[in-house]
Amino acid sequence: MLAYCDETRESMAALLRPGNAGANTASDQIAVAEAALEQIPKSQIETIDVLLRVDCAGVSHELLDWAHSANIRFSVGLDLRENVRAQILEIADQDLSGWPTRSRVIVRRERAHPGAQLSFTDHDGHRFQAILTDQTDADIAMLECRHRARARVEDQIRNDKQTGLSNLPFRDLEHNRVWLKLVALAHDLLTWTQTLLLNGELAKAEPKRLRYRPLHTATRLPAPIALREACPNPRQITRQQPKIVATRRFRQSLPAAAQRDGP
Repeated sequence: MLAYCDETRESMAALLRPGNAGANTASDQIAVAEAALEQIPKSQIETIDVLLRVDCAGVSHELLDWAHSANIRFSVGLDLRENVRAQILEIADQDLSGWPTRSRVIVRRERAHPGAQLSFTDHDGHRFQAILTDQTDADIAMLECRHRARARVEDQIRNDKQTGLSNLPFRDLEHNRVWLKLVALAHDLLTWTQTLLLNGELAKAEPKRLRYRPLHTATRLPAPIALREACPNPRQITRQQPKIVATRRFRQSLPAAAQRDGP
């Protein structure tokens, strides 16, 4: 179970669970959400608005009640069960008395793209996508678009699979949990590198492309500061920009990254 910050693309929390764990186990979801909130500096947590976006597995009273009590807005996918589908077709108000206050269901109707397989319950060739949210914004289209942006989490998961998440190397669960922490650390290191140092195509590239382009570029690094101070003849060691192999692709971007890094 993974949590990411959509604005910064950072990995906020990760929890490796047994294979028989349920997708909608509220206690695990709350634990991951609390671990993610702990990553936000205390000086800023009180001044920012936090939106919790989850797929259909997040439709649980325990999780949403926890979010409501913590003053966290939520937007979760709502499974189209028969009672929900019937009320949509009848354009009737759905009973949300058991959910937190200000909760409402937003339904999006769309025609399936060419070649898509429709289910026998799809009405008149349309698909319905429903979300449960307590956001108070009046622009329904904006709320629905904001929830659909949750799909960017799939990009982050795909990136993590390229840095070790695709295969867990150990038999022991605790060892694999350590491995998961290392994957999250690699994710953040790449994200910070792209945010602080790279631009253009490299700032949005996936780990596989970064690995075989800039990260494999041979360079000669300048001498460390401690070595320059310890050297009896400082003139023998000079600070210089990294020398990059001229035949490497994207060699123009790396000197710029070194200059952005500063002294």
